[in-house]
Amino acid sequence: MASVFKKKSVDDIIREQSKELRGTQRQITRDRAALEKQEKQMEAEIKKMAKSGNREACKILAKQLVQLRKQKNRTYAVSSKVTSMSTQTKVMNSQMKMAGAMSTTAKTMQAVNKKMDPQKTLKTMQDFQKENMRMGMTEDMINDTLDEIFDESGDEEESQDIVSQVLDEIGIEISGKMVRAPAAGKSLPGTASPKQAAISDDEIERQLRALGVD
Repeated sequence: MASVFKKKSVDDIIREQSKELRGTQRQITRDRAALEKQEKQMEAEIKKMAKSGNREACKILAKQLVQLRKQKNRTYAVSSKVTSMSTQTKVMNSQMKMAGAMSTTAKTMQAVNKKMDPQKTLKTMQDFQKENMRMGMTEDMINDTLDEIFDESGDEEESQDIVSQVLDEIGIEISGKMVRAPAAGKSLPGTASPKQAAISDDEIERQLRALGVD
């Protein structure tokens, strides 16, 4: 019982109107088909009367045919009017729904604007931009420091120091050998050979291999 006395919504009313208009359109189509059938029958009757020589009957049937064709043409006008009414109803329904959606959107935007503080939002964005720039600068500084720590030039300097230390140790050992060598005034008769005057290349290579330097 509650559904019987329930108030119809706009969509329900438009749905019922559309149903009635479709029914009217179908009835107009059926009426036009019947008129076209009568038109063909009347044309055949006029031809029959003309062959039989009955001019008066031909004139009467011709007048009826003219009226019938006018009535058929009116069905096209009525059908066009019904179609226009159906389209107009659908457009009005769409406009009403659009207006309702705009009203809801406007209320939502109004509520958001009441809760939103433009000054606070602007300050938040500025703070974010400032902290983002600061983070970028800090990252650049860290990267520069790491590049300095792991720079390949430091490895080259360390390698050079190791080589220098090895050569120094070789030089000290060479000096010791030279001290133990006989003095020039106490040398044996004859000219000293190059191996007795200085350490040979083979000796230097041997010392390097002994220190683990290839």
